[in-house]
Amino acid sequence: MTTDSEIIQRSLQQPAAFAELFDRHARAVNAFATYRIGRHAAVDVLSETFLVAFRRRADFDTDVESAGPWLLGIASRLIRRHRAVEARQWRSFAASISQHEHSSLGGLEDALTRVDAEREVETLKARIAALAPKDRETLLLYAWQGMSYDEVAAALGGSRRNRAIAP
Repeated sequence: MTTDSEIIQRSLQQPAAFAELFDRHARAVNAFATYRIGRHAAVDVLSETFLVAFRRRADFDTDVESAGPWLLGIASRLIRRHRAVEARQWRSFAASISQHEHSSLGGLEDALTRVDAEREVETLKARIAALAPKDRETLLLYAWQGMSYDEVAAALGGSRRNRAIAP
């Protein structure tokens, strides 16, 4: 059986060969992204992960047989970026709600709905803030993807050569 490393090496001369890597790892990358950010956003992360990997395939450490940790590391960094954008959007949304509350007096039902939503957002923010990004990524790669400690380290940048994009 051909290793991922061999596929990547071959794809440097024959770019279409990279499709084999997609066939092997797309399901795992998509499942990981879906667990983290939901089905709809996962599709974007999946395609962007393989786009980044394709562009950076010459940087892959060919001494490593499996590209799985490398691909999941790319996906992990893309998910962090997605979450950062989402957090900015939530802050903007919360600010607009706050301005709206001061400018209009809704009915009792609207007020109760806003209070419930604010409580849920605060609870969610506290839980997310309690996890260190590196700890959260490590746990998810280990628990949900079944990666070994070495693979997790490689995915999170333990091997500088296999880092496709900066954290």
